[in-house]
Amino acid sequence: MNSTKLHILSIVMVLSVLGLTGCGSIESAAQDDCTSIGWQIGSKGYQDCYKARLYERKLDYSLPPGDKPYPSLL
Repeated sequence: MNSTKLHILSIVMVLSVLGLTGCGSIESAAQDDCTSIGWQIGSKGYQDCYKARLYERKLDYSLPPGDKPYPSLL
């Protein structure tokens, strides 16, 4: 492989790892929100709380309608 392909492959791998790490943190934060207010994991109220908090956090981190991501200049 030439160095350009290797460089691009390494960038893609790093971005994939960062993306997967970000998803886990949103889910764990939603879980922490619900357990911190007293819901027991597995209860009906916890499931409703978790779904609502996860939805809210995904909205917080998503792009506004009409915005398109653009490549970084790094």
